[in-house]
Amino acid sequence: MTILESVAVSPSNGSPTAKRASRTAKRFVLHGINWFMPVATMGLMLYFTVATKSFLTPGNLLAVLTQNGPTFIVAVVAAVLLMAGFVDLSVGSTLALAGVCSGLTFLSAGLAPGLMAGLAVGTAIGVINGILIGWLNLSPLVVTLGMLAATRGIAQYLAPDSLYGFPEDVNVLGNGALFGVSYLGVAALLVIGIALLTMNRLPIGRKIVAIGVNSRASYLVGIPVKRITVLLYIVLGLAAGLAGVLQVARLDSAPSGTLGVGFEVTVLTAVLLGGIPFNGGRGSILRVVLGVWLIAVLKNGLTLLNLGPEIAGIVTGSVLVLAAGLEAVRYWVHRTK
Repeated sequence: MTILESVAVSPSNGSPTAKRASRTAKRFVLHGINWFMPVATMGLMLYFTVATKSFLTPGNLLAVLTQNGPTFIVAVVAAVLLMAGFVDLSVGSTLALAGVCSGLTFLSAGLAPGLMAGLAVGTAIGVINGILIGWLNLSPLVVTLGMLAATRGIAQYLAPDSLYGFPEDVNVLGNGALFGVSYLGVAALLVIGIALLTMNRLPIGRKIVAIGVNSRASYLVGIPVKRITVLLYIVLGLAAGLAGVLQVARLDSAPSGTLGVGFEVTVLTAVLLGGIPFNGGRGSILRVVLGVWLIAVLKNGLTLLNLGPEIAGIVTGSVLVLAAGLEAVRYWVHRTK
């Protein structure tokens, strides 16, 4: 009997031996899914270390953290939102519009106003998404898809051509470092720390997961479901705005047509790799961080091997499908327990 055949045995109809075999097989499958990502990450890092001379160096690993800082910042907040059972597909365009608005303000008014402009734009988009979805109960997919198209169009209208030539202090913000770690990397680590604290130590973390398990029951026991949902979208918009500002500062450029394109796919891939189901109710911030790192290692290793960005896109999409498949198997095993 194969593993899947063992899993398929119905406990209600099988003999005691079959039931034990079924339970053992299910535990084996779940352990395999849980250990897949850590093992795959270690295996990839080992392969790229052997295949390239520069992968496992402090400079390259810090560069991976910096280049993927926007993904870390947005993915951990998007993971919290998904734990509550909601999704946001507009984070890439939010990042772009916040980056363009901060770039325009950098050129006209300097660093601090540009920083505030980017954060304000991201927050405003989060407020709109939050009210439409959390308060008016509109579909998250429809609202955020519409926001994705609208904000991208506004960004391209405001700045049809790429913005560049920002003041020197903007360049310092994007490429400076604190104890060897870039400011972007420091910001990513701070956001990860806040997310871990929120979900593991604060009461609101348990309320967010409870909403994902059953929003109606959460409402009946006194959890402010609408208020928390609106708050989560605002925080995610703020995170996307911060990521946009820092990305523009790092690149010293704000190309409205390409900034943040495909970003939502990368974020969603990392979140699903982190084992958070699409309908929420459970999940781990650390596993999402590991999911972002896995994708980052893949892209960095493929670049070091001189493979084109189109290969990275194919690999990222394949990983997303794989993550969805693993989650489907996990859900099926839990449902048939």
